[in-house]
Amino acid sequence: MENKRAQALLDKYLEGKCSPEEIDLVESWYLKETADPGPFQTEPDYNELKKSIWKNIQQENNQTRKLVPQYKWAAAAAVFIALSVGVYYLANKTNASVQKTTDFVRNDIAPGGNKAFLTLADGKRIALDNVQNGKIADQTGVVISKTANGQLLYTISENAKSNQKNSAMANFNTIETPKGGQYQVNLPDGTKVWLNASSSLRYVAQFAATKREVTLTGEAYFEVAKRTVNGKRLPFVVKTNMQEVEVLGTHFNINSYQEDGNTKTTLLEGSVAVHPIPAKGISLAAKTIKPGEQSVLNASALQVSTVDTEQVLAWKEGFFMFDNENLQSIMNQVARWYDVEVVFNDSSLKSKEFSGTVSRFANVSQVLKKIEFTGSVHFKIEGRRIVVIK
Repeated sequence: MENKRAQALLDKYLEGKCSPEEIDLVESWYLKETADPGPFQTEPDYNELKKSIWKNIQQENNQTRKLVPQYKWAAAAAVFIALSVGVYYLANKTNASVQKTTDFVRNDIAPGGNKAFLTLADGKRIALDNVQNGKIADQTGVVISKTANGQLLYTISENAKSNQKNSAMANFNTIETPKGGQYQVNLPDGTKVWLNASSSLRYVAQFAATKREVTLTGEAYFEVAKRTVNGKRLPFVVKTNMQEVEVLGTHFNINSYQEDGNTKTTLLEGSVAVHPIPAKGISLAAKTIKPGEQSVLNASALQVSTVDTEQVLAWKEGFFMFDNENLQSIMNQVARWYDVEVVFNDSSLKSKEFSGTVSRFANVSQVLKKIEFTGSVHFKIEGRRIVVIK
């Protein structure tokens, strides 16, 4: 019975569906037992290893049984998981390709954080992670502030509101996140935008009375504030290099990195119309997507399908979440968030698919180890360069 539960938990872990507590349980035992396996010349004695782990778990259980009896079966599962993952991990490595955990730790790379640059209408560029909280600029009655929890906030004075028609289009601002950066900005109309790494958003410091329009590169999640003029909802338009998205008041995500070769628009709430921009003589018809759907636009087609919105928004919630995603796409995300260069020593590896979940706030080694669990690919960390090895 315990083995069946252990196998179920292992399967759940490899599919990326474990709770944080289950993830900690699996990984703590795996890391403990494989932290420095040494240069095995022959297969280790796994029966002895199992006895050792089981003895340790029994000792810990005796100390904590009164506090957490509900985890009794999980401890037994950890034995099986640590052994299963350890065998799978070690058996797929030769002495020539083994990279010890200690090597990962020595060359490890920390995750990104709240980093961004704000460029004002007058050309002044401000590093937001270096300025103090509070007011950082005033553009003709539009006060720009940095909040304590790392957000950019626009507040419009009453005088600026009265002059909205005349001054609204004059002051363009741009917020840019570097590789290894993310940031949240609250736009003048109340719209909230979360920018992922290596992204930028261009907008006016005060929107016109009849139009709200921003330009995006990279990836962002929008919670658009509902605004009305003369009883009609005021549209909000997001432009990228491939499309225009028109919304009335909704929650959606746009992923438009050039290196990915397409633009993905995912709707969580409300209504979105996707208008492809004609390119190279190809004109595609606009499509409206419903909540839970995603449009994927490339140079020749615009397709709509139902997707797992939790996976799409995992980056915003602090996770990498992959579901049969190819390694090229995964490593593009790693490169942007950890500010590293990624090199494949075999191009065939780019199309291999992986599934799993890991915190974006873990060091890069934790992400790479999860992928390595499959035994089909390995990594080397060389400075700020990650080499993908077959």
